[in-house]
Amino acid sequence: MAQGRRELLGELAAEFAGTAVLILFGVGVVAQVVAGGIGDHDSIAWAWGLGVVLGVYTAARLSGAHLNPAVTVALAAFKGFSWRKVLPYSLAQTAGAFVAALLVRWNYSEVLAKVDPGHTVKTQGVFSTLPGNGTLPVTQWGALRDQIIGTAILLFLIFAISDERNSAPLANLAPFIVGLLVVAIGMAWGTDAGYAINPARDFGPRLASFITGYGTAFRDQYGGLYFWVPIVGPLIGGLIGAGLYQVLVARFLPREDAPEPGRTPEPATYEPAAGQAG
Repeated sequence: MAQGRRELLGELAAEFAGTAVLILFGVGVVAQVVAGGIGDHDSIAWAWGLGVVLGVYTAARLSGAHLNPAVTVALAAFKGFSWRKVLPYSLAQTAGAFVAALLVRWNYSEVLAKVDPGHTVKTQGVFSTLPGNGTLPVTQWGALRDQIIGTAILLFLIFAISDERNSAPLANLAPFIVGLLVVAIGMAWGTDAGYAINPARDFGPRLASFITGYGTAFRDQYGGLYFWVPIVGPLIGGLIGAGLYQVLVARFLPREDAPEPGRTPEPATYEPAAGQAG
């Protein structure tokens, strides 16, 4: 029992650390662009993607590097991941995001105060997402739709990339490919809701900003209670995307011990059991 607790503790520590690495680069780059005026949308997309790469490399060996409650729930629903670990993993991910966001908030405190002395919605998007990125006419329901679709794309392709029966990346390149996936989502699906696609990534920094002066952190620019959208949307979308992969691709793939399509199976060889030689 003690060994099992130690293993779980290691997994949770890895999820905490990996998600913290992700947020240090992701929230950090948004703070640099918004408060420092250095960089643009492309630098944000690339830094988030690289944050994913580095976060996954940090946690992969111990925990599988979910770094996202939507991933954890989808793996439990379709890949046999233990349901009893879903809540601890999600809490560890959220805690890692929260602590990392506090560090970014502290480091950029002077420039944030200069650009936005009242700590308003003007710089709230550094830490958490808003419908239409705080400026475009997107409603909460439009943002919810966006989060469902964006996270469905994310999980569909994570399942495709990680499926060893498919054309999985070799030589430990999967984290890099997943990072490119996040870059692509940021470049194609970032307008309507800032592509949170991860409840921990959004709620942890949102809470960190709230306790450090952003009194409207849980609301959108219209004054509506918004924090639930980047939680509920990704959880729904992740299940949809993972389920679609199972229906459209996984069930048609050959078994792991089956020959590749178009190849003739090697003839079976007989190896006598011990004591039967001769």
